[in-house]
Amino acid sequence: MTTNAVINAAALANAFHAANLLTRKHSRTFFFATRLLPPAKRSAIRALYVFCRSTDDLVDLRQASPADVAAWRAQVALPAGLQTDARLSAWAHVREQYAVNPRYEHELIDGVALDLTQRRYQTWADLEHYCYLVASTVGLLSLPIIGLAPGVAEADAATYAIQMGIALQLTNILRDVGEDAARGHIYIPQADLHAFNLTSQDIFDGVHDARFVALMQFEIARAREIYRAALPGIALLAPAARAAVGAAALLYAAILERIEAAEYHVYTERARTTDLEKLLRLPGIFAYVHRLRHPGKSSRLSPPLKF
Repeated sequence: MTTNAVINAAALANAFHAANLLTRKHSRTFFFATRLLPPAKRSAIRALYVFCRSTDDLVDLRQASPADVAAWRAQVALPAGLQTDARLSAWAHVREQYAVNPRYEHELIDGVALDLTQRRYQTWADLEHYCYLVASTVGLLSLPIIGLAPGVAEADAATYAIQMGIALQLTNILRDVGEDAARGHIYIPQADLHAFNLTSQDIFDGVHDARFVALMQFEIARAREIYRAALPGIALLAPAARAAVGAAALLYAAILERIEAAEYHVYTERARTTDLEKLLRLPGIFAYVHRLRHPGKSSRLSPPLKF
């Protein structure tokens, strides 16, 4: 092995190590769930997380300009051998190793860039498209990495991955109503606010009354319905990936319960589950995932889920 090859191998190992550390720091639920993956896939998925996180931070933390987004897009597209950004080197290696479709990278960046110009969404269809761009794309990027069950076409699994991303992003939106409002963003559709006799100014003012509670109950019910539509798709994944994906999805869905337990005080409290709660939920999650059946081939229905 040449000296350059040794240096490159060491740099790549450092990049994957950094991705593990960043995942643990910024998303304890995702880090917790991905521990259930085989080691190589665990590292690959965490490299994807860092790419997604870095893309999101470009807008949220740095308040990037369109030119900054264009430069990031060009940097992301570079092959692994030409990457100079430590956050992207591991991801570029994973992308090439697993033949990940770069279309979904571009769509993710498109979605994150929307936060530079769009601070309201008029209808659920508008918000649903945003959720696809910023979250469903992550699931689509993940599919070739975590793998599919024998005989399953990626297009079939993609349908469920898209729904799962929408459910996860809607959960994120409901958790972060207060934080987003502080940045001038209201993601809950304007049509939904109007249906419950609320205005954007009410959200900025932190109004928490019967109208707001009813709105949150409506949105939580919507999120849960999307989770129910998405969860059977876990049975389409490679067996080694199912527990991790099930844990990631259902532990995040548990945030909805925490919002309810906090009586919808999302302006001042950030709903989260503790590490102990996560551990206590795992046996039930494993049992649920084990009972899931291929949604297209089995006459047996997947088990109902209450959460």
